[in-house]
Amino acid sequence: MNSINEITVKDRKGNAVPLKGYANEVVLIVNTATKSPLTPQYTELEAIYEKYHAQGFAVLDFPSNQPTKSCPGTDDAIHQFCKDTYNTEFPRFKKVKVNGNDADPLYKYLTEKFPGEITEDFTKFLINKIGKVVARFDAQTPMSEIEEKILSLINN
Repeated sequence: MNSINEITVKDRKGNAVPLKGYANEVVLIVNTATKSPLTPQYTELEAIYEKYHAQGFAVLDFPSNQPTKSCPGTDDAIHQFCKDTYNTEFPRFKKVKVNGNDADPLYKYLTEKFPGEITEDFTKFLINKIGKVVARFDAQTPMSEIEEKILSLINN
């Protein structure tokens, strides 16, 4: 596999979504959790999404109960929580596993390109306009640092 554009994921309703639909966009893929101490990062993610979406940027939200078991509930309940609490507008997908043999194929691909088990909620992967994984950020990376890299990719 050469890019995320070859992967199909499922939206929160279970419908197939080919990631090639995000070709020519800069994408930030995030494994999120609604009951994590890091959940307030939704605010920063929404702000950066709103700021750059019109310039070809997307945040793709993949709720996961791994690695911390901090994402209970159904896909619809997770979506409603994020809309009601953080006013998120970026795309949210079906809850996935991010580690292990039964990890979602997207996360197998991401961790193949930037090796290492995902050990925290809100780990972020930055994808360039041709679908290549160009960076991995842990949850403590300042959003300003991530934003600089996003902007450089948007402007390329």
